[in-house]
Amino acid sequence: MDVPRPDSELPHLADVVPAVLTAMGATGFSSPIELPGPVRGACVLMIDGLGAELLADHPDDAPVLAGMRGQTLQVGFPSTTAAGIAAIGTGCRSGEHGLVGYSFRVPDAGVINALRWRPHPWGEDLRDRVRPEDVQPLPTTFERAAQAGVAVEVVSGAQFAHSGLTRAALRGARYVGVHAIGELAASVSDAVSRGGFCYGYHGDLDLVGHLHGPGSPAWRMQLRQVDRLVESVVEALPPGAMLAVVADHGMVGVDTVVDIDDHEPLLRNVQAVGGEARARHIYTDSGATDDVLAVWRETLADTAWVLSRDEAIAAGWFGERIRDDARARIGDVVAAARDRAALVRRNAEPMESALIGQHGSLTNAEQRVPLLLAFG
Repeated sequence: MDVPRPDSELPHLADVVPAVLTAMGATGFSSPIELPGPVRGACVLMIDGLGAELLADHPDDAPVLAGMRGQTLQVGFPSTTAAGIAAIGTGCRSGEHGLVGYSFRVPDAGVINALRWRPHPWGEDLRDRVRPEDVQPLPTTFERAAQAGVAVEVVSGAQFAHSGLTRAALRGARYVGVHAIGELAASVSDAVSRGGFCYGYHGDLDLVGHLHGPGSPAWRMQLRQVDRLVESVVEALPPGAMLAVVADHGMVGVDTVVDIDDHEPLLRNVQAVGGEARARHIYTDSGATDDVLAVWRETLADTAWVLSRDEAIAAGWFGERIRDDARARIGDVVAAARDRAALVRRNAEPMESALIGQHGSLTNAEQRVPLLLAFG
């Protein structure tokens, strides 16, 4: 089987914040990405869903972004927001920070949704029972930067201020909650002008891509708004400051759909299914992993790469270091969709299954994101 592996030539999204903090002179950080310094005041601005291929295909809609100098990163598996934000927030790959999917199984709690911090696909808030700080116990890049004397802020949606994902991956920074794109630009500019470090997040491009498809007229209109956001921040950069624009993943438009809930053999001897439409964790009954693996491989031979947990880890999908508790969250069987396929669950996940744009897998369209730089 042709198993995809991480590109050893490309740096990882997890390397970005340590590189920026190193350029700022913060102690205790290192990164394979070398950025010019010294820098006084910096922002890492994440544009959710801005894949490198998508940006390359639509330069006229984003002239500011297209004109910025930079390089290409890979985001690792799964190529999804929870894992990407945790990579930014910890400087680690998914096997080490432990947020191994959009949804994954946690002992005594079942499968949880990492964005909503609730049982997946629905249920009550789990923040008290499944403490985010226990699920992701590593010190964050923001905690480490603050200990090194750097003023650190997170600028993101006000609704995410106390979310489980924020507590797990972004703790240690002063949280600045915003409600609109202009407020985001102004808050980022303010943080940078004071010589500190900030992480900013904008999620609407990903939302529009999910609903209308990447590259659709609506998506292109949203990309133009993102370009204006970046232009506003660049124009306000004081001398010696830096803006680094990144993304958590790219996106593909789905053209092949397999409904897991409609294929009884795929659910035989299966306790639970996690992940999302292009990156599935399959948790099996005791002693049934080999049988489930064989059925999934045969059924999805042309649709997905299907590996056992150990095979996926050996292929480097989750990084070089795998924490013991993170290993247990990875499915006994892992399925990554090929090409533009989606492994949906229309009964269990009706909303997610209806989305036109999807991500999570190992194609270049999902894996490769830009790192774009601007200096004051």
